[in-house]
Amino acid sequence: MTAKPTNWIGVSVERLEDRPLLTGQGRFAGDIGFPHQLHMRIVRSPYAHGKLSGIDTSEARKLRGVVAVWTVEDIDDLPPIDFREGPNEKLAPFRQPVLAKGVVRYVGEPVAAIFATDPYVAEDAADLVELDIEETDPVIDAALPTSGFAQGLTTEPTICTQGYGDVAITFKDAAHVIEMDLSIGRHSGVPLETRGAIGRYDAARDVLELHGAAKVPHKNRESLARMLSRGTAGIHLYEGHTGGGFGIRGEIYPEDILVLVAAMRLRRPVKWLEDRREHMIAANHSRQQRHRIRAAVDKDGRLVGIDDDFFHDQGAYIRTHGTRVADTACGILPGPYRLPHFRVSAHFRLTNKTPAATYRSPGRYETNFVRERLMDQIARQLGLSRIEVRRRNLIAPEEMPYARPLVALGDEVVFDSGRYEELLDKALARFEWDELEVAVKKRRAAGEFVGLGLAMYVEKSGLGPTDGARVNVHTNGEVEVITGGASMGQGFETVIAQVAAQTLGVDYRNVRVIHGRTDRIEYGIGAHATRATVMTANATLVAAEKVRAKALDMAAQLLQADAANLTIVDGVVSRTDGSGASIDLGQLAHHLRPVSPTRGEREPSLASDGWFTTDHMTYPYGAQFALVKIDPGTGGVTIEKMLIAFDVGRAINPMLVRGQLVGGFAQGLGGALFEEFQYDERGQPLSVTLADYLMPTAHEMPVVDVMMLEDAPSETNPLGIKGAGEGGIAAVGAVIASAVDDALGNQGLITQIPITPQAIKAILDKRKA
Repeated sequence: MTAKPTNWIGVSVERLEDRPLLTGQGRFAGDIGFPHQLHMRIVRSPYAHGKLSGIDTSEARKLRGVVAVWTVEDIDDLPPIDFREGPNEKLAPFRQPVLAKGVVRYVGEPVAAIFATDPYVAEDAADLVELDIEETDPVIDAALPTSGFAQGLTTEPTICTQGYGDVAITFKDAAHVIEMDLSIGRHSGVPLETRGAIGRYDAARDVLELHGAAKVPHKNRESLARMLSRGTAGIHLYEGHTGGGFGIRGEIYPEDILVLVAAMRLRRPVKWLEDRREHMIAANHSRQQRHRIRAAVDKDGRLVGIDDDFFHDQGAYIRTHGTRVADTACGILPGPYRLPHFRVSAHFRLTNKTPAATYRSPGRYETNFVRERLMDQIARQLGLSRIEVRRRNLIAPEEMPYARPLVALGDEVVFDSGRYEELLDKALARFEWDELEVAVKKRRAAGEFVGLGLAMYVEKSGLGPTDGARVNVHTNGEVEVITGGASMGQGFETVIAQVAAQTLGVDYRNVRVIHGRTDRIEYGIGAHATRATVMTANATLVAAEKVRAKALDMAAQLLQADAANLTIVDGVVSRTDGSGASIDLGQLAHHLRPVSPTRGEREPSLASDGWFTTDHMTYPYGAQFALVKIDPGTGGVTIEKMLIAFDVGRAINPMLVRGQLVGGFAQGLGGALFEEFQYDERGQPLSVTLADYLMPTAHEMPVVDVMMLEDAPSETNPLGIKGAGEGGIAAVGAVIASAVDDALGNQGLITQIPITPQAIKAILDKRKA
């Protein structure tokens, strides 16, 4: 009797990553150490903007245990930190130096570095460094007129523009024009584990190592090699466990450069760990934008055109992402709606705040809020329901693939597949929207402030163009998958193991996934832009299919059978009819050793590389619905009911998809109601501890109903999958704003996030007066 193949794809199997974490065996940056290592502490600017005239390090150098104190003069040969995608001549003057030179531009900017035998000695020494800074007026508001940045340069390095059609004529002839002024507050990821970097130089091999890497180790290795004038073979990055990524982790920061240079020059390993205050003032911020947007609409509520001018607050320097957030916002703003004419202009502005970059769903969280607020306003001004306005504008399935003359992440925007209206109808039924509208009306009549909100959106995922993986079956039957991917807690190892296991016919628990090590594989895309599952899983599929074919070919010879009549179940190759002998994959790997006499002309080893290339990203999509209640006494918002409906094309592990969506919602809730980095008029940060920067807790988190759909598999990859890593957060600001505005009478009063209790109380008090 023939054993039945086991399906691993589409099954919510247990995570492979959890055992070391649950048993206390995880290795984070804080756990990594080397003999004779030094500890680094950064001296940071206390001013937002000023002329740096001098640095007195004499007292710090006298402190016992201090090995070195560096200022910019000690590393003057190092260039500013470059962009991830390579040199950009136009933006180059706005890059951040490793240590401040002549001027400081934000509170927290690195000015000097202390290297000591003990972390506490290093901290004491940092307090002894005296800075001579002549404070000057800071730039705090990106929407104000530009000012000078440096000789011949202004605080507007560039303007990102996209569009198509004839916007001027469209607005001139439109039946209705709706305008809004909308703002998104500055917030970012706050991982459980702050940043850490450990540099080590192996002089015997002339290899420089960076431990504590995250997110994009291969990309960062390329950038570090350029900066340090070394070949990539002489630099290796090692990823450990990561206590959260979310965009903020894994970029190249000044501290990463300093530990590497110090390790080479001081000939000792150098370790740096960030404290929470440093994280709040020095790690990447994100999100802050102000949009002045208008829509041209026909008499039936159909979009004819959108014209948007927005100001992107980049902070003090342009970091490794360049203009990626603003560019993505421009390309993705139209969302799931037909839009004949479109123009967007992003004023990319520098201010004297912490530099900004990506945060989970960069450019989409912001523009989903902006666009969906606009859709609600259209419905209100035309006297239509919010559902009907969206329904009339949604792109239809028969229009797929749907191309727009726009670009996101350097990729032409082509929606691969989607059944947007079908998802809307299913979600409305699941949420019981019609019944809730009746109940909300009754509750309002009784004096409650309750409201319903919705938001529709298109995400992007699977950024290419290429990724690779290597699958190797060892002689003991264990399968090893070596990837250039990265794991930040999202279940990457489990998903890749499931794909390899199903293809090879083995138990997924017998698959070891190697990631985040540049010494094991030369190329990798890491984990960003919701690309890891789409790209790496498909590359793993290709490699595993080659290994499977090789195994069946070898088995056919040994079993004297036709390969077409063989199958692999539980790691054993046998005839499909169950008759005759069998052989396991480990034995086949033994027969394929280089010295094996049975190998014949076959390539040695039961292993193969696999490459997957795609022309365009995939576009998952979703809708979110919320029921909220406002406490009129405090202005506090309670979410009573929440639904996320999201189509992932095909789910490798449904449990992990749901986890990603709910986890993303929690972060989106923070940006919608709680989290904001605030500054005073001198540019001093006011949110430097978790007492000042409010985050949602389990108390504020509602039960989130997740409706995961697989109605529109992607046509761009063999597995049909789309990414889910950012789908949960992408529309949270939009849906909560919609619901809160509805609770306040649906008057278009909610024009910025986070929606603070103070802002709501002011609205209610004004109404009462």
